[in-house]
Amino acid sequence: MNLTINGEQRNFDAPITLEQLLGDIGLDPRKVAVECNLEIVPKSSYGGRTLDDGDKLEIVHFIGGGAPDEAKGTMSMDDKDTWTVAGRTFTSRLIIGTGKYKDYDLNRRAAEAAGSEIITVAVRRVNLTDPDQPLLVDYLDPEKYTYLPNTAGCFTSDDALRTLRLAREAGGWDLVKLEILGDEKTLYPMMPETLEATEILTKEGFQVMVYCSDDPIMCKRLEDVGAVAIMPLGAPIGSGLGIQNPVNIRLIKEQSSVPVIVDAGVGTASDATIAMELGCDGVLMNTAIAGAKDPVRMARAMKAAVEAGRDAFLAGRMAKKMYADPSSPLAGLI
Repeated sequence: MNLTINGEQRNFDAPITLEQLLGDIGLDPRKVAVECNLEIVPKSSYGGRTLDDGDKLEIVHFIGGGAPDEAKGTMSMDDKDTWTVAGRTFTSRLIIGTGKYKDYDLNRRAAEAAGSEIITVAVRRVNLTDPDQPLLVDYLDPEKYTYLPNTAGCFTSDDALRTLRLAREAGGWDLVKLEILGDEKTLYPMMPETLEATEILTKEGFQVMVYCSDDPIMCKRLEDVGAVAIMPLGAPIGSGLGIQNPVNIRLIKEQSSVPVIVDAGVGTASDATIAMELGCDGVLMNTAIAGAKDPVRMARAMKAAVEAGRDAFLAGRMAKKMYADPSSPLAGLI
C-alpha cells in the first residue's frame, strides 16, 4: 500500500491503522497531530482509522502545554502589574519567539533571561527520518511557559486555518496567534484574509491574537469580529528598524478594549521601551534576541527595557515645551 506522508511516498503492508502507522514510524501518538486527505483525524480515532492506498497524510509536532494559573513567588497577583488576554493573566509583558536560535538550549537560556511567560511556536512536519530528534518541549517546559501556536509562513487563509486546527488537535490549544502574509519581500500582513480568518476561527472557538498592519480602522474591525489581542507591526518582520509609526500605534492603543502588543520590527532595547511608553500592553520579538551576538544578554536587556518603558508610561512623562524651563528657581540668585 502506498501512502504519501509529509510529501514523501512510503510503502506499508495493508491493512494498517493510523495508530499502527505511527508506531511503525516511531512516533508517540500523544505528541503529534494528523491530517488525512485534508481532514484532521481526532486522536481518539487513531486506533480505528484504517488507511487506504493513496491516502495523503500530514503529521506535525505536538506543541501543547500551558502555564499554571497561579502567580510564581510570594507576591500575590493583585500586587503585580499584570495584564490579561482571553481570561489568562500574566506578569511578563515580553513575548519571545522560538526561531532562528542556534539550538534549543540557547533558546531556553534566552527565554529564562527574558523572564517571558509566553513563547510563540510554529507548527511543522515531524522529521520522519529521525523521529527521536530533540523537541522544543524538551527544553522549554510547557508547564512553565504558555505556548502560543502561530501561523508563521502562511500566505493564505486556508493554510493558516489548517495550521491552527492541527495545532489545537496536537496540544488542545485555543489561544493562538494568526498571521497571514501578503508579500514575500515585506512580509506585511494580508489584511482582508486576516480579517476573514479571524472571524472564522473565533466562531470555531479559538481565541485569536492577530498580527496586523498599523491601520487603526482595520485594527478596530479585527476587534469587532472577535480578536482577543491586536498585534500591529512596529516595522517589517525581522527588519530591526524599530517603531516606525508611533502615532498610529498610540491611536490603536487608545481605541482598543483588548490588549495591544507590538509585534515585529524591534531591533534593540530602546525600541521595546518606546513601544511600552506608548502604552502598549506588551512586545513580541524574535530576531532582535535570536539574531544578537549574545542572545542571552540581549534577552536580559529587553526584559529591562520593557519594564522601564512600562514604568515610564505609568509614571506619566513631563510635558514637552518649546523653550527651556530651569530646574532650579531663578529667584534669590547671588
